[in-house]
Amino acid sequence: MPFISNINFTEGTLVKRSLETFFGIGPKVSQSIMARFHIQPWAKVGTLKASTLIDLTAELSNMKIENDLRREIQDSIMRLKDMGSYRGRRHAMGLPVRGQRTRTQIATARKLNRTLRGGDGRMGT
Repeated sequence: MPFISNINFTEGTLVKRSLETFFGIGPKVSQSIMARFHIQPWAKVGTLKASTLIDLTAELSNMKIENDLRREIQDSIMRLKDMGSYRGRRHAMGLPVRGQRTRTQIATARKLNRTLRGGDGRMGT
């Protein structure tokens, strides 16, 4: 089973899909990485050469993905909270930050922000 950036993938998995499993890599970024290494969109991880896998791992190690990216996002949110900005207060309360409607559709935002706040998302708890 081939390894990409210390993660084991089955040989039948598409390279595009396996790259997108990393936090911070979406369809556009995975497509550009595959184009850089001349990998076909339908190529599977098992068909790649060992040198290509090493190059992919080296490329991913230069990018901010997984825990580094999560830590950077959390630091940005904490910076907003510490400044006391409007966005920071909205993050702290678990409310929509980017101007979404809260009059009728607040339940979804509370569900999504439940893990950040540590509560169960209900009022008064």
